[in-house]
Amino acid sequence: MMQANPILMNDPEIERSAAIAKALGHPARIAILKILAKRNTCFCGDITEILPLAQSTVSQHLKALKSAGLISGTVEGVRTCYCLNPNGIKELSNVLTELSNELVQTCC
Repeated sequence: MMQANPILMNDPEIERSAAIAKALGHPARIAILKILAKRNTCFCGDITEILPLAQSTVSQHLKALKSAGLISGTVEGVRTCYCLNPNGIKELSNVLTELSNELVQTCC
């Protein structure tokens, strides 16, 4: 029987994948990503007009998405305009595809 290589929890790839997954771990964050995906330009409007959440709550979700590298924000005067971060979204796609492929190979 072949012995598996140990998996290190502090492996940078695993930690990065977990950070991305954590950023997706709330329905509001998925909704924000969908809002931004529907636009070809940055969204400078008030996301609280679209989502039934307080401004402070939306700000926390935007901060988590930005911290994970899934969105970027540009300050324009008193407003911040948000866009999907193409590199972060590509990384998200790769993480989910690789994990899914790995799981499907061994799934019943």
